[in-house]
Amino acid sequence: MSYTGNQAGNQTGGKRKFPFVHIILFLLTVASTLAAGMIQRGIDPLQEPRKFYVGVPFSATLIIILLSHELSHYFTSKRHRTIATLPYFIPAPTLIGTFGAVIRMKSPIMSRSALIDIGASGPIMGFLFSIAACIVGLHFSTVIRGPHPAAGVTLGDSIIFSLLTRIIVGDTSGAELVLHPVAFAGWIGLFVTFLNLLPVGQLDGGHVAFAFFGRMHKAVSGAIVALLAVFGIFFWKGWLIWAALMLILGLRHPPVYYWERPLDPARRYVGGAVLLIFILTFVPTPFAI
Repeated sequence: MSYTGNQAGNQTGGKRKFPFVHIILFLLTVASTLAAGMIQRGIDPLQEPRKFYVGVPFSATLIIILLSHELSHYFTSKRHRTIATLPYFIPAPTLIGTFGAVIRMKSPIMSRSALIDIGASGPIMGFLFSIAACIVGLHFSTVIRGPHPAAGVTLGDSIIFSLLTRIIVGDTSGAELVLHPVAFAGWIGLFVTFLNLLPVGQLDGGHVAFAFFGRMHKAVSGAIVALLAVFGIFFWKGWLIWAALMLILGLRHPPVYYWERPLDPARRYVGGAVLLIFILTFVPTPFAI
């Protein structure tokens, strides 16, 4: 998850330190995603560590998607003279080996235009890289027709992933599509993009929503959290966890200094593009056992 929280800070800064923490977390995330990729292919990383190369397609693809997302935030922040940290990658002992990556804003965002640019840049870039991964990975995925062993985890399809599958693989009705690790990483990238675009609090989507709705932002955030809870009851229990997490992180968004500066047509188009990506990547039931 990419969560960019604003914090007032000293914009003059001091002597720049070597990013030990960022590098260590990045290397740990590379290791954890490699292990996850090996486990997905039926290899125990503790028993057969020399076969780490098996996890490379998944790990490299997912890392590139996350890195493209966070670096887009970082460089867009610099362009708008907003102080931001390098990405903090978060390794985790999960099916995918990570909880994503975050950057921290250490100075206020000055205008609504800057808010849209910074908030939208990461999801848009991550979406494009995820699409590329899905296209490549689906070409190497396997369709099993007829009797086949039950899958351990069934993934839900977003509109965009269903469309890509139909174009690249064809009709998979009555068959099982076994995703190549690159396609699986692309699927995760699309799902992470959706989560980041939730118009709640200080998530990427929250930045964009605040730029458009201002004082109504908190009400929009509350409505989305309530909707997540409803989806958690009727579709996927994980949405209840996300609703709780959003409440913990907070629904408020700090103000921008120059609110009176109007949004130009280009930023409004970006807002429309973000809304379209949000719809295309939504999955009511992401995972089913």
